[in-house]
Amino acid sequence: MREQRSFEGGGDNGALYIVPTPIGNLDDITFRAIDTLKSADLIAAEDTRRTLQLCRHFGIETPVVSYHEHNKKSSGLKLLAAMQQGKAVALVTDAGTPGISDPGEDLVKAATEHDIRVIPLPGANAALTALVASGLSTEHFLFMGFLPRKQSDKQAALEAVKALPYTLIFYESPHRVIDTLASMETVLGDRRIALARELTKRFETFLRGTIGEIRAFLEGEDIKGECCIVVEGGTSEAEDGGIKAAWWSELGISEHVDYYVREQHLTTKEAIKRVAADRQRPKRDIYNAYHGLSGGRDGGD
Repeated sequence: MREQRSFEGGGDNGALYIVPTPIGNLDDITFRAIDTLKSADLIAAEDTRRTLQLCRHFGIETPVVSYHEHNKKSSGLKLLAAMQQGKAVALVTDAGTPGISDPGEDLVKAATEHDIRVIPLPGANAALTALVASGLSTEHFLFMGFLPRKQSDKQAALEAVKALPYTLIFYESPHRVIDTLASMETVLGDRRIALARELTKRFETFLRGTIGEIRAFLEGEDIKGECCIVVEGGTSEAEDGGIKAAWWSELGISEHVDYYVREQHLTTKEAIKRVAADRQRPKRDIYNAYHGLSGGRDGGD
């Protein structure tokens, strides 16, 4: 176990600041975010061109370096070395909060593994912005991010969550949103959804209705801007009045564990704990079944 006291000195290491930036309207940036970007030694940016525009707007002169999906390994090592030398690095993404559906997650993990302080700032996030205006339940929700591009993988991901009673939140590009809505309608049924586009910008738009209604409407539209799709949660009642089987009921224990490792990026230990909770069985039974040890049975019960 390691304890981080964010503001009680950093020892020999620097710090990684998670700095949200506006998702559209520049007025949404916080005073603290501007101060942090100005005082940091380096800004690690997913798209340096967009970040430099932001810096010019707010008079920020801190050096900006590239950190994105295609260079995250080499750039991440350089940033880690800088922090180990006592530098403060401010991590930003194209828009919104870093680490959500972007490579910032890897830099945060590396920093925590090397006992470097990771200090998050609150700020803009498209998923929560869309959720609170969706008109759907906000009591429990599950953020799914971008679905896989391959059709079979996309349908499998939707199958895995269709019985969950939680509001689901997805990101999608304007070029794929109609195909994704069609997949949702096929797998999830014609549920209520809210689709948000151009959040916080001049042409911010919300479409609220069923999946089929919104899909049909968009087929005649020139869709622009990244989309956030908020989907009504599943119901526990089947059409015949019976109870639906759990989404994992047809999976063996090993498949169930592997799903969490593959799709939700959990460690094997965390996945085993989650499977034990799903199946209401002792963790030792799940561990033994997954590793082929005596005392465990890799069944679907």
